[in-house]
Amino acid sequence: MQRAGVIGLGDMGSGLAKNLIRNGFETTGFDLSEARLNALAEMGGAPAASVADVGANADAIYVMVMNGDQAKSVILGENGLVSHMAQGGAVILTATIKPREAREIGEAMAGSGIHLIDSPVSGGFPGAQGGTLTMMAAAPDAVLDEFQPVMEAVSATIHRVGDGPGQGQTVKACLQTLIGSIFSATFEASVLAAKAGVKGENLFKVFSTSGAGCGCTNTALENIIDRKFENTGSGIGTMHKDLTISLDLAEELGVPMHTASSAMQIFHAGKAKFPEGDNWACTRVIEDIVGAELHR
Repeated sequence: MQRAGVIGLGDMGSGLAKNLIRNGFETTGFDLSEARLNALAEMGGAPAASVADVGANADAIYVMVMNGDQAKSVILGENGLVSHMAQGGAVILTATIKPREAREIGEAMAGSGIHLIDSPVSGGFPGAQGGTLTMMAAAPDAVLDEFQPVMEAVSATIHRVGDGPGQGQTVKACLQTLIGSIFSATFEASVLAAKAGVKGENLFKVFSTSGAGCGCTNTALENIIDRKFENTGSGIGTMHKDLTISLDLAEELGVPMHTASSAMQIFHAGKAKFPEGDNWACTRVIEDIVGAELHR
């Protein structure tokens, strides 16, 4: 069985590690937080002293960091994975970064003997912890076949969306455009209902059983009416970053993005006022403007 590794043991990475261990993979991980390393040990994983140590002790390594610069440092740096992994291993890039950054990483890895699987994920904290993530995987079929078991350990659905770096990230950018827009529309609808005197429970029942009902709408509205704006596993900074990536790609390709641009402004306002909040905290900005809150 392949040895697994995880770089970045936060809300998402800790879930990857937990499910790799649960499925019998010898798992080594690294994070800058000592508390997270201790948590990995308690799960049965092997805390590493550095990224290089993970590279030396794993055949397939998930990179779940926050941005492209971090991904490049972890993968390509002097003490990065490429310099320490054995030939034939794979870096599984599950972090969401700009497509062009993934392509740059792929180009830099060419000839290294290390495979790159560009596979951002969807499902958030519940999906990571429950092992039910959706993966958007881009790599040659032979590589995906070889590393499918280690990917199946953390996901419920693996979509093969391309054969090269950047293609997985492109699909994720399109997905986040839609999710961010749905969230933002839900925030606005909830405040409209609050100002009109509608009960949150009634709004939730209608939305969740209508054509507009979906995981994104239901989750957002339920958190709003229960006034859960922190510690739900969906930090506002992540969606803010992801929409930035979507709009950057749109600018690169010359595609107008009217709805996503509006969603970006809503998330920008939410992040400015509630930087430690979750996505749903954006609603509070609009609520403050109109002087009404939606409760269950």
